[in-house]
Order: sequence, then structure tokens, then C-alpha cells
Amino acid sequence: MAGIVVSGSCSSSLLFRNREAGANGASLAHYSGLRAVETMQLPSSGMTRLSCSAPKRRTIRAMASPAVSAPKREEDPKKRIVISGMGLVSVFGNDIDHFYNKLLAGESGITQIDRFDATNYSVRFAGQIRDFSSKGYIDGKNDRRLDDCWRYCLVAGRRALDDANLGSQVLDKMDKTRIGVLVGTGMGGLTAFSNGVEALIQKGYKKITPFFIPYSITNMGSALLAIDTGLMGPNYSISTACATANYCFYAAANHIRRGEADIMVAGGTEAAIMPTGIGGFIACRALSQRNDEPKRASRPWDKERDGFVMGEGCGILVMESLEHAMKRGANIIAEYLGGAVTCDAHHMTDPRSDGLGVSSCILKSLEDAGVNYVNAHATSTLAGDLAEVNAIKKVFKNTSEIKMNGTKSMIGHGLGAAGGLEAIATIKAITTGWVHPTINQDNLEPDVTIDTVPNVKKQHEVNVAISNSFGFGGHNSVVVFAPFKP
Repeated sequence: MAGIVVSGSCSSSLLFRNREAGANGASLAHYSGLRAVETMQLPSSGMTRLSCSAPKRRTIRAMASPAVSAPKREEDPKKRIVISGMGLVSVFGNDIDHFYNKLLAGESGITQIDRFDATNYSVRFAGQIRDFSSKGYIDGKNDRRLDDCWRYCLVAGRRALDDANLGSQVLDKMDKTRIGVLVGTGMGGLTAFSNGVEALIQKGYKKITPFFIPYSITNMGSALLAIDTGLMGPNYSISTACATANYCFYAAANHIRRGEADIMVAGGTEAAIMPTGIGGFIACRALSQRNDEPKRASRPWDKERDGFVMGEGCGILVMESLEHAMKRGANIIAEYLGGAVTCDAHHMTDPRSDGLGVSSCILKSLEDAGVNYVNAHATSTLAGDLAEVNAIKKVFKNTSEIKMNGTKSMIGHGLGAAGGLEAIATIKAITTGWVHPTINQDNLEPDVTIDTVPNVKKQHEVNVAISNSFGFGGHNSVVVFAPFKP
């Protein structure tokens, strides 16, 4: 724990190539979603409040807690959270089994961009979704108007509800005020926003579509899915860059545990493979430029990695109290044990090299006993990959039984959707007993001593799994899943 309270976003967990190895920083403590054994007090003498509205780097003294109390698993069926449905839109299509089979086969979904003319861009490839169809989920008129970010959300959300046996006929017989939606996005309706700005500049304000603002703002995914299904429970969005989906899972679980909802439809959505999105990340110097070998560009922990590959899509879970799921006879896929969120308080785009923010987040998410699978954030960036490994090794003193893989090696980095897609991959590892490979592992960094499942899938019985997501601004998030045991 750190003796710091931070106000505002001031750091991150990805990459700039002009890195500074700063060892000082602080993590921001949050309720982990689990019942703590004891309340830990921060020393008052070390408390400092810092406003980080400016991007200027600050040096902050952090004090590591000498001991961390391990949280207990929840036992109250009203507060135990289970996963009863999953839905996605991905570069491998909308079917979950097909998606995971592609991952197990080690197939790359990274291709040349053809959605727009990227000929003159220094990066011309991404995990672009092709042949997407919303037929049966969105009517033709709305489908033509909607930003892809919201189209992905509506399709994945409806598929998740169907997977949970919560179709419209079933929902109409339930108390919809007890069912909420919490789907976040890192970028929002970026195409809608860009088109609106272009219309303003080229034709004047009178030519801006009335859908410009509604289809740009980040809360619209949750709102549209609720409007479509009539769900009237807690409804909003969270935007914490690439940590977005995990933050949504964490908050959704707490709504259920506080008795504010029986079911939460939660996850992340993103559609930023368009000129502004690609151009913006090129300007950040965050993307791989391996244009001659796009399928080999995303290579977490490999010595030849040179940045992340843009992806897109949506991943949504139906999270439900065990009591409610049992009463309605739901098919329980897995259990959500808990989670945690922290802040690096270090830099807008650079991770802490010591991994303190990440390690404290993992420690607060769940005791390490039994964890034997890590679905890593692993973006294939120079600084971020090793910072995450350092944090994991700091938490888990013995990693010999742990498998750790990088889903982004095959589908790219889905930004706000990444945690949603990777949560589904994590849960499929639990239910199938197979963990997918991290592809493009040719020359592993020597500091990476954990089994990264290089290039070929492995059979592995998962006891407890964690899925990590970190974002620009220093946002760290960890969620924990396990096989359901009555």
C-alpha cells in the first residue's frame, strides 16, 4: 500500500520509446470486491494529496506495506458472482467457440488495413474486423447510422444475453430494474466524432448531423443496449483507456454485492481502426511498424518487439449473483472471485519500471494461493511487457506452476475492449482445460522466466486465473476468475 491519495489521471501502463526508469510512485487503493480479513490503515504521516491535471512528471514517495492481508473468498450466495453468459465481436467472428479455437490454433488475425487508404501511413496493418453483420440484432436504418463501436456493443451484448438464456421473452417476465448495463470504451464513437469535425470544417456547423454528439459520447453503448432490451438497473460507462473493461467488471460486481442489482451486463467495446485512431497512436510512437510481416508484428516478451498492434471488437459478460442464477436455473460458466484497481501515479503513457502499481493491484485482487494462470496485458511494447512480468514475479514468489499468455499476440490490442475479449479467453481456458499460445515467441527476453506458452497451446487445469489490463493514465486493473464450485 502507498501513503498517497491521488486526484485525477496522471500516469499509465503502456509505452513511449523515450522512457525514464522511475522507481518512485504510488498506487491508489480501492475496495477489492472481496471481504478483507482486516482493515489496513495507511500511516497518516505519509498522506499527501496531489492533483495531476497537468502531464508534468512528479516524483512521489511511495511506502510499501510490510504485510498484505489476504482477502477471503465470498461465501454469501447473494454476494458470490457467477458468469452466466458471454458474447463477443472479434476479428475471428462473433462465435465464442470459433474465437477460442482460432486462439488455440495460434492463428493471427492481423492483416493489412483496407477500411481506408493507409498507403501513406507509417503503420498499415491492424486486427481489423471484416464481414461484420448485425443482422437480427440491429434494424437497417439504425445500423447505417451507428458508429461501429456501438454496433459491436449491441451485437455482443445481445449475444451474451442469449447465451445466458435471457432473451426478450425471458426478460419480459423479470424485474428489469434489477438488471443493469455497464459497457465502457476507451475512445467512444471515434468515427462519428471525426465525421462531425470534418463536416464542421468543410461545410460549416449547419451540416453537422444531429447524431454527432449522441453517437460520439462514451456512455452510449450502455445506453443503447439498455434501450434495446429495456434493462433499467444501474447504467453508465467507464473510460480508463485500455483498462476499461476490467474496471467495468469490477464495478458491476460491486453493484451486485451491494444489493443494487441481481444481474449486470458488463464489458468493453472499441472501434478505432480508422484514420484518426491509427494516426493518433502513430503520433504516440506506440505502434509496431513491421509492415512487411503484420502477422508477426505482435510479439509479447520477444526481444524484437517494437510496439503494439491495433485491434477492435467487443467482449461482454453476464455477471449474476449466485442466488439469482440458482433460482432461475441458469447455466453457470465460471465464477468471478474479485478484482482490484490502482493507479501508477507516474506518467501519462509510461509504466512504472518497478511494477509497484501493478503488483499492488494483483495483491489486492486475491490471495496468490491457487493462482496458476495469468492472461497478461502483454501488449508487445518495449517497457510495458517487462514491467508487467516484474510485477507478477514480485507477487508470485514461485511461478513454476503458472502459465502466462498474451491474447494480443493474435488479435492485437482492442484498447477498451481488450479486457472483455481477454476475460472470455480466460474463462474458456478454465472451461476447456487448454491455454492458448503466445505466438511469435522467437527470442524471449531473459528476464521472462514464467512459461509464456510459446507458439503452441498447452493443456492446463486452471485453478484460479487472473486477467490483467492496464491503460494510459496509469490505470491498473486485475480481475480473478475460477471454475464454479457450488
